[in-house]
Amino acid sequence: MVQRGFFDVDDRLAALSAAGDPLERLSAVVDFALFRPVLDAALARSDRSRGGRPPYDAVLMFKVLVLQALYSLSDDACEFQIRDRLSFMRFLGLGLGDRVPDAKTIWLFREQLVQAKAIEKLFAGFDDALHGSGYLAMGGQIIDATVVAAPRQKLSDEEKVTIKGGGTPGHWSPAKRRQKDTDARWTIKRGRRKRSEASEMKAKGVEIAVPVFGYKNHAGIDRRHGLIRRWEVTSAAAHDSRPFEGLLDPRNTASPVWADTAYRSKRNEAAMAKRGLVSKVHFRKPKNKDLPAHHARANAARSPVRSAVEHVFAGQKHRMKLFVRTIGIARAKVKIGMVNLAYNFSRLAWLEARVAPA
Repeated sequence: MVQRGFFDVDDRLAALSAAGDPLERLSAVVDFALFRPVLDAALARSDRSRGGRPPYDAVLMFKVLVLQALYSLSDDACEFQIRDRLSFMRFLGLGLGDRVPDAKTIWLFREQLVQAKAIEKLFAGFDDALHGSGYLAMGGQIIDATVVAAPRQKLSDEEKVTIKGGGTPGHWSPAKRRQKDTDARWTIKRGRRKRSEASEMKAKGVEIAVPVFGYKNHAGIDRRHGLIRRWEVTSAAAHDSRPFEGLLDPRNTASPVWADTAYRSKRNEAAMAKRGLVSKVHFRKPKNKDLPAHHARANAARSPVRSAVEHVFAGQKHRMKLFVRTIGIARAKVKIGMVNLAYNFSRLAWLEARVAPA
């Protein structure tokens, strides 16, 4: 057996840095200390005058949630990965001999953020920091929504009717109530699948409809930097345009607003006009009629801009593998909010790398 040397860990960390550790880059561009005031207020910890084991640092625990968001880790998997991966330890400022937060501690910390409704303040605080660093919301804004899947619930027809009516089945025990998500809903996700090269109907494609159970992440990004500026969480059954007005960012320096046809309504057009914003929302095809030529040209010009928001959702779903494992919309909001925040961290690291000297 080869004896471990004194500098072996440092050599391994140096090798990780040379390979381009993304977490090291994240630590360099994000000042996580700016979240401490909001975290301390949310935790409301005692002065520990009675003694006992000291709690983990609030910023360290927040960074644990960042790791979960970036790598789609459950509480148990996150505990294991922190113990196993040197890059995770370095990101958290832990050494090989330090205590590691266990799965229960991670759950309790996140639950405190849920109860304190702190995720909105954490997100807003970082957006303020972005503005202070020169990353102003510029170029207009792009708004869209995506479905976030959650574990499907096995319910009887009677239970479904009760839950859709806003109630809870009376025969459920307290334990079952804690394990059943009565806030998530079903929706149909529609799209088109391309036919094979040999098919004569390739140009039209095949329309598909996939039922999905869960929530929706509604987000607005700025066109210039592609950073998420406003967001909201609803059940998957909610219409995309329901939180539209709340997603409009008053700090954006330009007036255009891009969105797909789901957002075209008299109410939304009036909301934009009232704020002095310019609608770039896609035109909807009239029923049983062709889309007017000038509307078709306008949609074609708007699509390349509007599609930028799809890259945000693709990064969250494919690279970050966004999936809601929690119960209830309050917890889902923290889960999705942390993914939105972690996406902005990664986006900032990418933006900073573009302007960094060679």
